[in-house]
Amino acid sequence: MKLMRVGPKGEERPVVLDGQGQMRDLSGVVPDLGGQGVSLEALEAIRGLDLATLPVLPEGVRIGACLAGVPNFFCVGLNYAKHAAETGAQPPKEPILFSKAASALAGPNDAVTIPPGSEKSDWEVELGVVIGKTCWQVSEAEALSHVAGYCVVNDLSERAWQMEHGGQWIKGKSAPGYGPCGPYLVTTDEISDPQALSLSLALNGETVQDSDTSDMIFGVAEIIAYMSRFMELVPGDLIATGTPAGVGLGMKPPRFLRAGDVMELSVEGLGTQRQEMVAG
Repeated sequence: MKLMRVGPKGEERPVVLDGQGQMRDLSGVVPDLGGQGVSLEALEAIRGLDLATLPVLPEGVRIGACLAGVPNFFCVGLNYAKHAAETGAQPPKEPILFSKAASALAGPNDAVTIPPGSEKSDWEVELGVVIGKTCWQVSEAEALSHVAGYCVVNDLSERAWQMEHGGQWIKGKSAPGYGPCGPYLVTTDEISDPQALSLSLALNGETVQDSDTSDMIFGVAEIIAYMSRFMELVPGDLIATGTPAGVGLGMKPPRFLRAGDVMELSVEGLGTQRQEMVAG
């Protein structure tokens, strides 16, 4: 299934795409897409609906974040071999884990406001993984059975705030709008292998990131199993699994986002995003 949330900001409705690609309104059937609303049990209930009985919503409406909110917005750093190389870092021996503020969540095509004082905002196309079943001490072999689905994430980053102010990376990852996700939450039955997905990002029409998830140092199953050794993952948690080479920080000289820049990004099978940067 492909699930979405559409409508004005703060008034989004959950929808499911039918076999003809029409948006069928779920708002009278499910509370929203988030937390227990994207648990494996909740998704199974949606699968059991007769979609023909649900209202069709018109095209052209704003697309919101595919999740209404997240209990936790986790990220994995330096998880593509070529990206680690471009930053001058050694490939990590274990996954580097950090968080984004849940308030960074945004729609996939919303304009992104450059926060006051930002001079080093950067782009990062990523595969997002949404947890559908509580994970605690799960094995790598079990891990993917705990996934609700996948989505596109742009892990926007303010590099000075991330790297030049000490402490945790979360400061540079969490500005409002710095976590676009969607357009779709695509359930796992549509993605046979999360380690065989192409992903790319174009800046002002020029492709700057172009890779696939086979370049991950730690695959999705390994990430989930590793995280579950230290914390309990719960339905609705979103994990951004790392970005490939081609970020602005790695360019020579570095290239950071300015007002008017347009990012267009996609992950195979999960849809596309488009964001324009605007001055704060």
